[in-house]
Amino acid sequence: MSLDLKTVRRVASLARLHLEEGEDARLQAELNGILGWIEQLQAVDVSGVEPLSGGGGTAMPMREDVVTDGGRAEAVLGNAPDRAGAFFAVPKVVE
Repeated sequence: MSLDLKTVRRVASLARLHLEEGEDARLQAELNGILGWIEQLQAVDVSGVEPLSGGGGTAMPMREDVVTDGGRAEAVLGNAPDRAGAFFAVPKVVE
């Protein structure tokens, strides 16, 4: 399937796209390329392949919900511009 310039202009109008002079030919080539890929996908034999409607029947592993500090204080504070012991140091703000 190939789109002509009239159809490309109509699609651009429906999509509310403003095309500059000469852009319609570039858009025609892009749309025809996309349609070519779709034709290739439609040619693939998928007989015997079950449809996939998600991540499958696997359950997410659960863990105990425990509050921790993450155990990575040094790695996190390594990015701090200034620190006071095991904490971020910030300027004092008094109004």
